[in-house]
Amino acid sequence: MQDIDLVLGNNEKKNIIEIIEKNSSIVTDVMHQKEFIDFGDVTYTEKTRAVIKIQDGCDRFCSYCIIPYARGRVRSRKPESIISEIQKIAKEGYKEVVITGIHIASYGKDFNLANSNNSTNYALIDLLEEIDKIPGIERIRLGSIEPLLITEEFMQRLIKLPKICHHFHLSLQSGCDATLQRMNRRYTTEQFEEIVNRIRNYYKDVILTTDIIVGFPQETDEEFNKTYKFLEKINFYKMHVFKYSRRNGTKAATMEGQIEEKVKEQRSKKLINLSDQNEKRYNQSYIGKEVEVLFEEEKNGHYQGHTQNYLLAISKTHGEKNQIIKLKCIGAEEHFIILE
Repeated sequence: MQDIDLVLGNNEKKNIIEIIEKNSSIVTDVMHQKEFIDFGDVTYTEKTRAVIKIQDGCDRFCSYCIIPYARGRVRSRKPESIISEIQKIAKEGYKEVVITGIHIASYGKDFNLANSNNSTNYALIDLLEEIDKIPGIERIRLGSIEPLLITEEFMQRLIKLPKICHHFHLSLQSGCDATLQRMNRRYTTEQFEEIVNRIRNYYKDVILTTDIIVGFPQETDEEFNKTYKFLEKINFYKMHVFKYSRRNGTKAATMEGQIEEKVKEQRSKKLINLSDQNEKRYNQSYIGKEVEVLFEEEKNGHYQGHTQNYLLAISKTHGEKNQIIKLKCIGAEEHFIILE
C-alpha cells in the first residue's frame, strides 16, 4: 500500500527508532519468542496509579481468541525488573500499582519450564509477596485473572498481604457449561462458583467483576438463559458485556451456527441491565458506612477516586489528589457512591 512505509512486528516495538533510521521492515515470528521484551519503566497514568505489565503472551487458546497467535506464548518479566520499577514508582509518590498482562495467572510458567530441574517454582503469588514489602506502595490491584488461579493455597497466602485490593476481575465469558466447552474455557460453572465462594469467604467486602460474551456460535436461547440465571446467582458487582465478534484464524470463526446481530444486541442489553441493577444495589448497601478513598482528580467541582475494593466515590467538599482519606458514604447512584 502506498501510505505504508514500514511494517514492524510486535517484538520490534522496542527498537522502533533504530528500525526507522534503517528504513527496513521487520516482522519476526512471535511464536518463537521465548523471553519477555522489557521496555523499561512504565508510563505513569494521569491520575494516581501506575500500570505494571508483568508478562506477555498466552497458552490457553480459547476458541474465540486471536491473542496466542498475535502475542505468542507466555513470557514473564524478570521479578527484579518489576520490583525495581515499582520502587521507583513509590519514590515518585504513587500509592497504587495495577498488575497487568495478557494472562497474569501464568506468570512464572516459562521460568519454571526453563529451570525444570529446580524444585522451587516461581509464580504470581511469590511476586505479589515481594511487591507487598515495598515502602510507599499502599495498594496492589490485580488486573483480569484466570479463575483457576484462585486455589485455597493461593488465597491463604494472599490474605496475609495487607496491600492487596479486595477487587477481583474474574473472566467468566459464559454461565453455560456447553458454551464454555465450545469456547475452550477450562472450568465449569460449578468450579467457578466454588472459586467465587472461596474468595468471598476470605474477603467479606470483596467486589467481583467479570467479562461475558453473548451470541457465541451455536448459543441457543436455552444456553443464554442458563447464563443469565447463573449471573443472577453469582451477583457480580459489574459485568463487561461483549457481543461475539468473529476473528479470522480462530476456531470459533469457522463454527457453524453463527448468531444474528439483532439477537446478540437483545442478549447484550439484557445483561447490561442486570449489571446496572447489581451495581446500584451494591452501591446503596454502602450508605452509612465509612470507606477509604484514594482521590484521583477534581472534576466539575467534585473530588473523585476509588475505594480499596474499587467503588467509584465522589465528594463535593473533601478530597486531595493522591491522598487516601476515610469518609462516610451518604448516598448512592447507579455507578458511584456519594461521600459526606
